[in-house]
Amino acid sequence: MTEFTLPRAHRTKPIASWLRLALVPVVAGLTIFGLWVFAGVITNDFEVAMALTGLWFGIAGLIALALSWWRRQLVLPVLGTFVVTAGIVGGYLAYSSFVRKTVNEDVAVARPVTEVAPGTRVNVELSRGSFFSIAHGTSGEARIVRLASGGKVLQLLDLDTDPGPDLRVYLVAGQVGGDSDPGDYTDLGGLKGNRGTQQYEIPAAVDTRRYSTVLIWWRAFSVPFGAAPLRPS
Repeated sequence: MTEFTLPRAHRTKPIASWLRLALVPVVAGLTIFGLWVFAGVITNDFEVAMALTGLWFGIAGLIALALSWWRRQLVLPVLGTFVVTAGIVGGYLAYSSFVRKTVNEDVAVARPVTEVAPGTRVNVELSRGSFFSIAHGTSGEARIVRLASGGKVLQLLDLDTDPGPDLRVYLVAGQVGGDSDPGDYTDLGGLKGNRGTQQYEIPAAVDTRRYSTVLIWWRAFSVPFGAAPLRPS
């Protein structure tokens, strides 16, 4: 009995160039999306997030390798794209996690609100607090100042925390625990430096009386670095 086999030309039918090209952004996007899910959504624990990051890169790498072994034409658009994307993302995470940045800005000098007569046009310190460590060692002072020229700012004084990618400065309504989600918060922007004295503008629509904590938050991996409970000055 004669064994039936598909013609070789059929078994090695070329993959269209447009499809191979379209796979490049798809593979890159899936690699980054998987990293976000595994490390930033599943857990708020730093060590678990790091372990899941390695697990995801391992799984994605094996899938890319298997597809490339199955069809040689997928080596560049799939395996190549994964290697480049993982290298760039991994390099960025490593660089921003180990390189420290000191930023010392000129900040407004203010007096405690209890020492200022009503109607006096000076910079007034409304609240202040000291940072404590959560997932990473963090120290320094935080205070909210109402400017004589109008508006309010958050000042981080002598801040010292660990570096990391995508660190944000949040005003949080309520207390912050070791593994809790920030909940009700206002994002004041990216942390300018993991060390030094810095000032952040508070949007005019924000009622600072609602927010009782300043939080340094690692948005990429949903990890709280440190927090400062605010108390009226």
